[in-house]
Amino acid sequence: MKQFFKFFLAVVLGTLVTFFLIFILMVGFFAGIAAVAGSADNEVKIKDNTILVMQLKGPIVERTAYDPFEEAFAALRNEPSPLGLNVILKNIKKAKSDEKITGIYLEPGVIDAGYATVEEIRNALIDFKESGKFIVSFSPVYSQKAYYLASVADKIYLNPEGMLEFEGLFAEGVFLKGALNKLGIDMQVVRHGKFKSAVEPFIRNDMSEPARLQTKTYLNSMWGYVVKKIGEQRNMDEAKLMAIADQAPVFRDPKELVDEGLIDGLKYKDEVIGELKKLTGTDEKKDLRSVLLKKYTKVYVSKNKKLAKEKIAVIYAEGDIDGFSNDGIKSDELSKTIRKARRDSSIKAIVFRVNSPGGSALGSEIIWREVSLARDVKPVVVSMGDLAASGGYYISCAAKTIVAHPVTLTGSIGVFGLMPNMKGLMDKIGVSFDGVKTNKFSDMPSTTRPFTKEERALMQGYVERTYHTFITHCADGRHTTTGKIDEIGQGRVWSGENALAINLVDTLGGIGDAINIAARQAGLEEYRIVELPEIPDPFEKFMKELTGNMKMFIGRSVLGDEYNYLRTYENLKNGYPVQARLPYDISVN
Repeated sequence: MKQFFKFFLAVVLGTLVTFFLIFILMVGFFAGIAAVAGSADNEVKIKDNTILVMQLKGPIVERTAYDPFEEAFAALRNEPSPLGLNVILKNIKKAKSDEKITGIYLEPGVIDAGYATVEEIRNALIDFKESGKFIVSFSPVYSQKAYYLASVADKIYLNPEGMLEFEGLFAEGVFLKGALNKLGIDMQVVRHGKFKSAVEPFIRNDMSEPARLQTKTYLNSMWGYVVKKIGEQRNMDEAKLMAIADQAPVFRDPKELVDEGLIDGLKYKDEVIGELKKLTGTDEKKDLRSVLLKKYTKVYVSKNKKLAKEKIAVIYAEGDIDGFSNDGIKSDELSKTIRKARRDSSIKAIVFRVNSPGGSALGSEIIWREVSLARDVKPVVVSMGDLAASGGYYISCAAKTIVAHPVTLTGSIGVFGLMPNMKGLMDKIGVSFDGVKTNKFSDMPSTTRPFTKEERALMQGYVERTYHTFITHCADGRHTTTGKIDEIGQGRVWSGENALAINLVDTLGGIGDAINIAARQAGLEEYRIVELPEIPDPFEKFMKELTGNMKMFIGRSVLGDEYNYLRTYENLKNGYPVQARLPYDISVN
């Protein structure tokens, strides 16, 4: 008994100490966040002759606001927190007119963003150079996207033992049919569109010829544009750049990259800092005056303008439409935001920023309706990001004007339904199902048996009706016929440059161009931008997304990059039965 109490007290004491330590850690965690949050609104002041430092380490999303909890979670994951494209563009524009900023030092590294996002930043840097200020880029390693961005710099430097990727574009899908067959899982598919290859990973072991054709077409379009723009900035012939790409520069002696004209010199970082000191007239013994991109957000630059009463709303739609996770586009919430902007008399025009691979066909229809109603009241201009395809195009097609980047992926006008039949797997592990029903289709859809002929016919009919609705909306929005939309539809993905040629978009450009178009259509000379939906309070957002963040953290920790494939599967499995989304998760190097 004496020994029992001894161990019992030890357990109790250990438990109390553990809870006490956890309490202290939590208090410190939240106190630290509160301290940082408290200082978040404090204005940052910089001195003359300051360099803006752009380190693009984290993933670049459409927009961010300061969130201490996001910063804390990023620190726990030992990852950089996301950067908002809205913040990056605003800061570059501000730096252009800020007399205290003498230039930009760019460290692009390995950019975690799509080509259209990189194009937005690149164009903003080109505009910045009109001020006469310098841009110097340095990195130990340049990914292909990073080099595309850096190509606008006055000087591009690489570590003497560094690497530069410049080998052309490549896109591939993961095909699961063989694994599913071994498990005894049969994916039952209904679709409309010979190019609607979103289901191919579940029913094939390789790309179909239509899927291969569409991928080759948009990749060639994107790469041709990238090479052309690099050639313009580096004063290099496109044919020469293509020849260099065929030689795999990433494995070549960096000195050859200088000889070829891809970079301007091989330097260590201290040598680059020395050059920046010369450019700014800073004494060699003194430190450079610099400000990081995120910190520069809190620098106030007077514009000597009154706050305009009339507004243009920039409404963001980013991610899967009605997917299973907490992030992405929620059709009910987004449609409510569009409705409020339509009814707000101080908002004279709407710029609808779409960066989405699509998702639920029903969710897309709900959003389309609100965009259509808004267009009848005030100008609605769509600005397409990296992706505005399938459901992403569905919610865009009602706009008065559609603006896309040449490297945007869009189109994919098609619909599919997907339902796994798990009977084979259940038989293998000895699990069976039995039940009763009151009507013929009471157990439809079921994952424990195959479709009957009548059930498949019903699903196919539903898909065909949805596709007809989709192309009808597109035809109305683009002022053409459903027949012409069907010819370029069928689920086919196009680059923005391709899409302009076939009238799926009206002009090429970025979000700034879309805002200018909206202002012109609304007859506005003076206006201010409001970004919607409003970003929730950081603490409210933290509590709402806690479980989602933990699930993502655990998933990524266990599966690494493969987590993205699982997430896509979950979106398909748990989403609405009929989907309008891109073929697989497209990732272009």
